[in-house]
Amino acid sequence: MHLLYEEGGDIKIATVHSASGSGETESWQASSLSGKKIKLKAKEVWLRFEKPEPQSVMEEANALSKGIDLQLLWDCAPDEEFGLVDVSQEYFGAQASISQQVALAIALQGAPVFFRRKGRGHFQRAPLEQLQAGLVALERKQKELEQQTVWQEELVSGKFPETLMPIAKQLLFSPDKNTSAYKAFIAACAATGESPAQLMIRCGAIDSPLDYHQGFFLKAHFPMGANHNESIQLDKDTYEATLAQLPLAQVQAFSIDDSGTTEIDDALSVTTLADEKGEGGGYRIGVHIAAPGLSISKDDPLDQVARTRMSTVYFPGDKITMLPHSLIQQFSLDEGAPRPALSIYVDIDQEGRIIDNSLQLRVEKVPMAANLRLEDLEHKVTEESLLSNADGFPYRHELSILWQAAKLLHAGRQAQRIVNGLRPEQLGLIDPNALARDFHFQIQEVDGSKRVEITPRQRGSILDTIVAEWMIYCNSASGRLLAEHGLPGLFRTQKGWGPLRTRMQATPGPHEGLGLEYYAWCTSPLRRYSDLVNQWQLIALAKHGVTAKMVAPFPPRDATLMGIAADFDASYQAYGEYQDRMEKYWCLRWVMQESMPRHVFVRHLKEGMSRVEEIPLHLPIPELATHPRMTRAEVAILSVDLLQLSAEVRVVHIDSIEKQSTPEDDATPT
Repeated sequence: MHLLYEEGGDIKIATVHSASGSGETESWQASSLSGKKIKLKAKEVWLRFEKPEPQSVMEEANALSKGIDLQLLWDCAPDEEFGLVDVSQEYFGAQASISQQVALAIALQGAPVFFRRKGRGHFQRAPLEQLQAGLVALERKQKELEQQTVWQEELVSGKFPETLMPIAKQLLFSPDKNTSAYKAFIAACAATGESPAQLMIRCGAIDSPLDYHQGFFLKAHFPMGANHNESIQLDKDTYEATLAQLPLAQVQAFSIDDSGTTEIDDALSVTTLADEKGEGGGYRIGVHIAAPGLSISKDDPLDQVARTRMSTVYFPGDKITMLPHSLIQQFSLDEGAPRPALSIYVDIDQEGRIIDNSLQLRVEKVPMAANLRLEDLEHKVTEESLLSNADGFPYRHELSILWQAAKLLHAGRQAQRIVNGLRPEQLGLIDPNALARDFHFQIQEVDGSKRVEITPRQRGSILDTIVAEWMIYCNSASGRLLAEHGLPGLFRTQKGWGPLRTRMQATPGPHEGLGLEYYAWCTSPLRRYSDLVNQWQLIALAKHGVTAKMVAPFPPRDATLMGIAADFDASYQAYGEYQDRMEKYWCLRWVMQESMPRHVFVRHLKEGMSRVEEIPLHLPIPELATHPRMTRAEVAILSVDLLQLSAEVRVVHIDSIEKQSTPEDDATPT
């Protein structure tokens, strides 16, 4: 005997091996057509029959079910609940065969729009209104499936459907997976074996892997676009009024930056002091910071823009600024005119030592005498040239004074690093044989395509050290002023080890890596929101002294600051990861600019990860995993995948060199 039953929504037939019980309690041990052993109870069985054979019944029934007129079947069915055998006699006649009855079971089970299930083998036809609504929905779904098929075929052929072009990036970066467009897109990817990005590029919906990487970042962090709203700006009259209220500093300030810097946040000045006899008694060093905090107020539209972005995003060939370009132009410390600034002054003696209790904080406008560029000056500034009386370059005398003091500032920090259990950092240029850490990416259009030049820049020059040490001092002094006056701020701390050892927090704490008791970023308010927040607090301190806590934008124990600290850390990390990703992209483009395979030399770092000597490209090379750190090898880069940002590498030759110190050994996040 054979039994018709339903399992998981499908109609199936089983062959009985043995039976037990009778009537309502009867049950059978049986085998399905697939050979699966099952047990069926009487209430689960739709139909019993002896002949024909189950396999032939199912084959014939499946074919017959496709021709059943569901509308006619609905017309034939009674209003009340009915069984399979009853309706089969209405549709096929009194002599309905087993195959016809099974076909009807398949049709009824697969037509929920026409018939409601009322138990195993029993149905009731749907009310007319529901049937009509269901048929409309079926028709709409059929049209969607047809459209989905058309889109899928176009995508597979390499043509991106015109109607989908406006949502192309949405399909790639943040799709609604329930839409026909997405289903067609994913089905096309499955058919071609391509990733979504590969298919988009082949169909011309996005231009290149670069467009993909940039689009993915922008969708996540700048969903409304990277451009600033031009209506949000500081009008000229308000800026002029801010400038008019400030006293003019009696200094001639100058900045030191590379030629690509357009947001000039900081500058320096040196003023000779006279002793009681009117002779040289030392110098007053001024660190002058651009002061957008004078015109941007907490929670105003410009603040909302800055807080949303949290930082300027840097990457090879471009950047996304935190503040609108018009405001940057107003407050950037460009040469030629006095600029609003928050200045920290400190006095040093003739040897460069800081004089106790000489620290001053002022809000003023600072005459900007010059914007010095590293490319023009760095190679000229040496120990010998600074000691010379000949003025071979601008501000030789001032730079020599700043350099003498910077060396003492550096030495003091290294002494504290040793106390903290860390190795002292080297002053000056690092070992020329070590891997370079900093690089300059220059991207140019050549014959209709972009070409990248990557040049290493050794850190540690005299100008580098002057700027670094005095900015570190400014940040340290700012942190101390905030802490000693009980003003909250965003402090950059580093203590212990682990992934969260360097972080932003709203309370003072040491930065062990820099050898400082207090450290609060404040020298880049045009580029970092943390610095703008701290500038508001410092401006309140400069203007109101001991009563600053009563008027500062963020009073003590303000919970808002803790949220800002967490948001800043998250954004700053994400922007840094994107910069690293873009640098890797352009490094791989650099590799592809020459004929492949391209032979380069690498140094093994750890666990099979190596770095190309010429450029900051890290590559996994398992063959080097067992070799000592800094093992040198020649490798051939056979192919590059710009979407996955990976490369296929073959080792050509391995030779071992003595371990060199690298920036990765001693790098201290600041």
